[in-house]
Amino acid sequence: MKERIIRAVFDEETIIVYQAYRPEIAIPAVENQKFVSPFKMERMTWIKPSFLWMMYRCGWGLKEGQEHILAIKVKREGWEWAMKNACLSHFIKDIHITQEQWKDTLHKAPVRIQWDPEKDIFLNKLDYRSIQVGLTGLAVEKYVNDWVVSIEDITGKCREIHSLILDKKIEKATQLLPIENIYPLPDNFKNQILYS
Repeated sequence: MKERIIRAVFDEETIIVYQAYRPEIAIPAVENQKFVSPFKMERMTWIKPSFLWMMYRCGWGLKEGQEHILAIKVKREGWEWAMKNACLSHFIKDIHITQEQWKDTLHKAPVRIQWDPEKDIFLNKLDYRSIQVGLTGLAVEKYVNDWVVSIEDITGKCREIHSLILDKKIEKATQLLPIENIYPLPDNFKNQILYS
């Protein structure tokens, strides 16, 4: 099993996660410091604490529909609620009693977790994995109404880093990356999420 450790920018009360959206969603979110229409509460929304995995997913903000990259500061109590109420996105025999039991848990859980290969600054795969957290139903409501502390559009900074990489100024680009540390996950639900 590849290493699964949550790495993030965080302090005593908050953790930063990333999302990328089209302008119609991102600009009002920043202006209101809250996700508002046309953001759809009824859809699953995926949050990611890994900056470079987000850059891989949105292509440094160049993919259609993901032009604005947001750094969302959320309450750690919300993040940990999500971890506690999560189900892995696929069946693991060492965790789930039966495939039917896992399917039932997945259907009921407001949070899904999957682990994908982390990326380096060139967006190549690393030998450890990064967590992606899918929120649905009650979890989306909590995220939007209770957990979000601030929303910042970091697209300009992301494009600057990308430009430096294209210019082969890797050291300078690396200095602009967020400093992510290992997130201290409570022991009581480590085994629930540290598989994929």
